[in-house]
Amino acid sequence: MNDDLKKTWHECLESIKVSVSPAIYSTWFSQTHISALKQTDKRALAEIGCPSPFIKSTVENRYYGLIQDTLSNTLNKTCDLVFVIKQNPDLNIPDTEPPLFAQESVDTEELNLYFKRSKLRVNFTFDNFAVSSSNQMAWAAADAVSKNPGSAYNPLFIWGGVGVGKTHLMNSVGYYLLSKNKDAKVRFCTGEDFTNDIVEGIRNKTTQDFRNKYRKLDLLMLDDIQFIAGKDAVQEEFFHTFNALVGNFSQIVLTSDRPPTEISKLEDRLKSRFEAGLIVDISPPDFELRCAIIQIKAKERGFELDNDIVQMIAGNIDSARKMEGFLTRIVSEAKLKNTDINSDLIEKLLGKGDTNEGQMIKASPNDVISAVSKYFSVGKRLLLGESRARPFSHPRQILMYILRTQLSLTLDEVGRVVGGRDHTTVMHAVDKITHKASTDVNMRGDIRGIKNLL
Repeated sequence: MNDDLKKTWHECLESIKVSVSPAIYSTWFSQTHISALKQTDKRALAEIGCPSPFIKSTVENRYYGLIQDTLSNTLNKTCDLVFVIKQNPDLNIPDTEPPLFAQESVDTEELNLYFKRSKLRVNFTFDNFAVSSSNQMAWAAADAVSKNPGSAYNPLFIWGGVGVGKTHLMNSVGYYLLSKNKDAKVRFCTGEDFTNDIVEGIRNKTTQDFRNKYRKLDLLMLDDIQFIAGKDAVQEEFFHTFNALVGNFSQIVLTSDRPPTEISKLEDRLKSRFEAGLIVDISPPDFELRCAIIQIKAKERGFELDNDIVQMIAGNIDSARKMEGFLTRIVSEAKLKNTDINSDLIEKLLGKGDTNEGQMIKASPNDVISAVSKYFSVGKRLLLGESRARPFSHPRQILMYILRTQLSLTLDEVGRVVGGRDHTTVMHAVDKITHKASTDVNMRGDIRGIKNLL
């Protein structure tokens, strides 16, 4: 990219930074660049290079207008955009934040020993943490804490369900801090580890060693803090450890599967101290975030997936941990059978899942009608009737889909069962639900729920 293009794109990105969050900027814009620019007196055509098909698709679909307006203002003329898949030849620009798929830059054995001593996982970093609307606030808070430990938010309390990235994000704070200062005293532990250390200290009369271990840290990261609830001696010791660390301007990061107010048997004085910091939640990953996670995890395993395969997996699996397990199965199956990773292989493996999604059900058409009616709380007469209102048409289309795909009825048979409809109506419904089920986890949840009733 020549100097003029660099300058133009730099000005454009500086304006975009003001319009979007740091997380959005880092995830979607940091690796983009202008790969070509053609101009006339009144118009311009800019070719925007993106490093991957997924980033190209997202930026083009969601931020086309923002980029067009910003670039038009920068150039003082109307600017049209074309998006292409091209790597930025100048990825090491100082102003550019770490890209979404950045490789680990720390390569010294000495640092790895510090990570191991602190019980940190070297593959849990900010660089490979995908950001979306569901975790943007938590990411921004963790990023702020890593850059200003002990003063930004203390404690930082992150809560959310299983597999949403709490531990990854907390680990990233410790990784960043040690990367910048290898002499920092950092410790990652679980609520169970903390409890066991206290029990051992009491049993062996070495509580002073325990206090020296935990109260002189620069950063304490405690995973699953809810584990200490109801354990009086453990809560007592943690209370004093907490006060000692905060008094020394040390940083504390905690995670839990629920907010402090909902942790039963947690002492009120601890709840009040947790609430004095920042409490943020991480929601289950949305479809775009699941796609990003799959791409990151696949690249970590040394292979890349086509965009349609990424979307197929993301549309069927809603947990980050399940995604990791599924990717492992993909690699194993491909190596075992010496085959390419294609949509046929993915569909086959999705059908072998732990859930009943890939299994045919044994039921009569009337059983299916009853199950759909019960699941959506819709009367059978309305379900099979003529109304095209969504509360009735949507369950009706799912009913046709299940009758066709699970009971293997012909299109005409499905039409007769569902109020005497013709086969083209049934075909349209089945195609629509099939497509939505491949990309919409909520749709798959509805289908799974109905099948569970059967």
